[in-house]
Amino acid sequence: MNDFFIKVKQQESQSLPFVLYKKPGDVKVVGYFQKNDHLYFAESFEEAGFIFAPFEGSQKILIPYEQSVKWSTLVASGEETRDSDFAQTENNENQEHFESLVQKGIDAIGADVFKKVVVSRKEIIDLTNFDLVSVFERLIRSYPNAFCYCWFHPKIGLWMGATPERLLKSDNKKFSTMALAGTQKNQYSAEVTWEKKEMEEQQLVTDFILNNLEDLTSEVSISSPYALKAGALLHIKTDIEGILNDNSNLKQVISVLHPTPAVCGLPKQEAKSFIFENEGYDREYYTGFLGELNKEGFNKNSLKSDLYVNLRCMKIMDNQAHLFMGCGITKDSNPRLEWEESVNKSMTMKRVLQEEDRKGKTKEVREQR
Repeated sequence: MNDFFIKVKQQESQSLPFVLYKKPGDVKVVGYFQKNDHLYFAESFEEAGFIFAPFEGSQKILIPYEQSVKWSTLVASGEETRDSDFAQTENNENQEHFESLVQKGIDAIGADVFKKVVVSRKEIIDLTNFDLVSVFERLIRSYPNAFCYCWFHPKIGLWMGATPERLLKSDNKKFSTMALAGTQKNQYSAEVTWEKKEMEEQQLVTDFILNNLEDLTSEVSISSPYALKAGALLHIKTDIEGILNDNSNLKQVISVLHPTPAVCGLPKQEAKSFIFENEGYDREYYTGFLGELNKEGFNKNSLKSDLYVNLRCMKIMDNQAHLFMGCGITKDSNPRLEWEESVNKSMTMKRVLQEEDRKGKTKEVREQR
């Protein structure tokens, strides 16, 4: 274990806040180790630090750069993980409940309540022999093309993830974002075919972003949709970039983008109301966002932020892993296929827990609702 991860262990043992992260395609892991256990918040989005924001609510937590010590280390590049033989432990009751939730969403779309909604579920896995450092090392090896992170605050908890989706990257007035939707298993073939449902879902996300950025930007351009590999899954991605108006700022853009139709639905408020009334659990920081906020905040002429949507993530507490999975529902959705998609998405975190499972066998998997 190198000095970087010894520092992580020391910070963990002292119960002090920290974040570790590795950007897509990078070989450097960055760590910010807060020097006290105070709970800081980002309010104006002019602060400099690592932000960790929830799906809903004002608790946008900040690990301030000026209150932290920065460390970094290089890691060996890895290859995207393929499917494994990890045991599928979901039961019929969990499946029936989720398929019923999906059908409620389809029925609401049929009644013109909204065009799309993203419904999710949570599994709780009891763990033995969980080791933060070894799991994080497997995470960054398994998903080199994702934004991988481990975030801890004693007053909030421990979260880890490997997300494929960027919310926003900005450099002063220049910005880039993405529309990401549609999911299928990666068959590792040269040609990828998408169904009408996935194409329409992705177009809804693209249109939402473009329409809502119109009043804040002076220039916007988009790419053609293409397939994005995310471990054993594929998604449809459209790149969007542009320039903000002189009177627009980062906080306004984030408020427009978050939560996107890719994690909530469209129209936003109607979909969000459905989620709160029907999911039956608190998403907390799942489908929130996280990342570098005003990374070079000491230099007001070079304000750079790089934020990601908190997908493919888990919360660790009391020797349990809380896993979160969501699916975008449109009028053409099939409840059984959406269930299977959620199972595929659960594998992202289950794979990195395999070694713990082999060492001490995970004792139980259940779903909270």
